[in-house]
Amino acid sequence: MIKNSPGELPAGIHLWRTSELHELGFNDRKIAALLREGGLVRLRRGCYIRGSTWAAQKPWVRSRQLIAAHAHGTLTTSAGGLVYSHNSAARLHGLFLWNVDDRVHVTTGSTASSKSHGFGVVPHTRTLGPGEVVFIDGMPCTSLERTIVDCCLMFNYKQSLVLTDHALRMGADARRLQEMCASLTGRNGVLTLRRALAYADARSESPGETLTRELLQRLRIELPELQVEVASTEGRHRLDFAWRKKKVAMEFDGKVKYFDYAPTAEVIYQERQREKALTELGWRSLRIKWQDLHREQEFKMRVLRALQEKR
Repeated sequence: MIKNSPGELPAGIHLWRTSELHELGFNDRKIAALLREGGLVRLRRGCYIRGSTWAAQKPWVRSRQLIAAHAHGTLTTSAGGLVYSHNSAARLHGLFLWNVDDRVHVTTGSTASSKSHGFGVVPHTRTLGPGEVVFIDGMPCTSLERTIVDCCLMFNYKQSLVLTDHALRMGADARRLQEMCASLTGRNGVLTLRRALAYADARSESPGETLTRELLQRLRIELPELQVEVASTEGRHRLDFAWRKKKVAMEFDGKVKYFDYAPTAEVIYQERQREKALTELGWRSLRIKWQDLHREQEFKMRVLRALQEKR
């Protein structure tokens, strides 16, 4: 059994309520000192995480940790009437979110003020129907389809498309989503929801691919096929985007932002070999990065030149 020195946080535990720290012998002055020194980080009023644990977490892990902190400090003392929804439910489901804040969203059956839920919590009031509540890691949240609809009603189109692409990829029921959308005629945000459902594509594998597709569509450039397989002397290759007849391939290189992936020398070598093999077959390759999506005119001219180039 590991024993901790006096004044040290216990090993093996990373999340505490104030009352739990008091029981461990940490008074308010010691808690304040740990916060100043970085040994603890306050996630919300009355809930703390070990500083080293917080520092090591990726941004998307931190966003989910804030929900866990709310649950740790709230569900244990509540009647269990709240359900995590909107952005928070999307995070619990593991859905891609783009440019969305970290506030915790909860839905309850009765009206409550924002102050009663605490800082950084957004309350919503509605009665959830049968099958609209699921449990993830012990926390109640809205179902996948309910979450998509709720988010799209308050997101902008790009945010909604990123979310919906991934949700369909994860198995969301497209027919159910259309039925829910049809029942919301006249609601604020329903046009964004309808548009996202119309243009969503489960074949997009990252937010970057989704936003690249959205930009191509908005610039009225001929849309490519997604996830196209091509055989070469190096094996079979799957291209993010491809204009088959013109033999133009486009790859989005920004997946590192959303996936814990670091290219090794071997991976880079394999990518070069793949591009060489495709070039020998007459393919022209374009590589797109995040910054390219913010340089729309340059992006447009680059893609059009590749598509118009004679072979």
